[in-house]
Amino acid sequence: MSRHEVVLLADDEPLSREFLQEALSSFGLEVHAVADGQQAIDALQERDYDLIVTDLRMPRADGMQVMAAAKKAAPGRPVVLVTAHGTMHVAVEAMRSGADDILEKPVVLDELEIVLARVRERSRLRRENDYLRAETVGGDLVVAAPSMQRVLDLVKKVAPSKATVMVRGESGTGKERVATMVHRYSDRATGPFVKLNCAAIPEALLESELFGHEAGAFTGAARRREGRFELADGGTLFLDEVGEMSAAMQSKLLRVLQEGEFERVGGTRTVKVDVRIVAATNRDLASAVENGLFRADLLYRLEVVPVQLPPLRERVEEIVPLARHFLRPGVTLDESAERELQAWSWPGNVRELQNVVERVGLLCEGGVVSGDFVRRWLRPMDEDVVVEPTYVLPSVDPIGALVGRPLADIERELVLRTLESCGGNRRRTAETLGIGVRTLFNKLQESAAEPSRA
Repeated sequence: MSRHEVVLLADDEPLSREFLQEALSSFGLEVHAVADGQQAIDALQERDYDLIVTDLRMPRADGMQVMAAAKKAAPGRPVVLVTAHGTMHVAVEAMRSGADDILEKPVVLDELEIVLARVRERSRLRRENDYLRAETVGGDLVVAAPSMQRVLDLVKKVAPSKATVMVRGESGTGKERVATMVHRYSDRATGPFVKLNCAAIPEALLESELFGHEAGAFTGAARRREGRFELADGGTLFLDEVGEMSAAMQSKLLRVLQEGEFERVGGTRTVKVDVRIVAATNRDLASAVENGLFRADLLYRLEVVPVQLPPLRERVEEIVPLARHFLRPGVTLDESAERELQAWSWPGNVRELQNVVERVGLLCEGGVVSGDFVRRWLRPMDEDVVVEPTYVLPSVDPIGALVGRPLADIERELVLRTLESCGGNRRRTAETLGIGVRTLFNKLQESAAEPSRA
């Protein structure tokens, strides 16, 4: 446990309480000790504790009641029960009730250290799991426009059902985020949320990705592998760019939607699954049906509930709230920057806005983004309109033009131009330059802090 963590210790036996308080303090913990269970429950109302260590049998309220109060306030908070009656029945009942660990009196210092290490590891894994779930499922939508409020209301209304949902919209409008909201508001929210971009998988591999394969099904299939449908069993499967599927894959997908079953590639056993489908596309699938490129019966199955996302240029009210959401901590937009953002047409929608905001937030000076600085990073839709770039390498005899310039300036210019060519993607920029992401970040920070000497 780290030094800043605070422990609530409850024990009615003075000698045991004093020993545990000294022992916990020796591990770098701040300890607040109380003499009975009711005092512990009262203490939980007054401040937040990182760990609860409580005796099982105490006057006024026992350890189980203390644990119930602690878990009710913060379900993920670890609770360790201490008991002089360490029978198997007591231990099993305590663990079933939510205890994270058990210590038997008289407590041995080494055992206390082991228990604290276990609690710390479980807390770390819980935080990591929460983070990964948040990364997979995503956060709430930033909603400020009436059109997006209608989308959110529709999502909340249809999410509890099993109906398939088709999310339409231009690239970058937030179709995946809407799909995650369907999952979060459904009764499958505790189940898996699995994603698949149908356009990103080669046709020869898409069937295996969706349905899995048996060992030996094809060259390189050394073992059986579950597909996305099996991984999503009991949860939601998000099929992005579903309009890119071939006719053969459309037929196989239709069967799963109708029957809820399939066979793995190279297998004969039928696999049954319970999966809710959310699909997305930026194509006009009605036209694709008319042209024979998409099955009408599959479209009917996928589009039980259609959700249309308006482009960002039609929801100007959300531009500034979204920009503030994407800004890194400590950076703000001045009024002129907000006006520039609202005046832009955003052909790349929310994805483009996020790219620009993260870039200007990283490279601005003084923690305040100005309108002039924003304007330099916007890309015109009309090729006849020329926006002066912030950093330009000479177009004629570039090597000769670098002679006589400080090496630091040349490096700075190269880093920034590479970042621009990579669309603001820092990881790809670092890979292109052959440096680490942390090194790139440091160089960008230096570039923002030092004026060019060119």
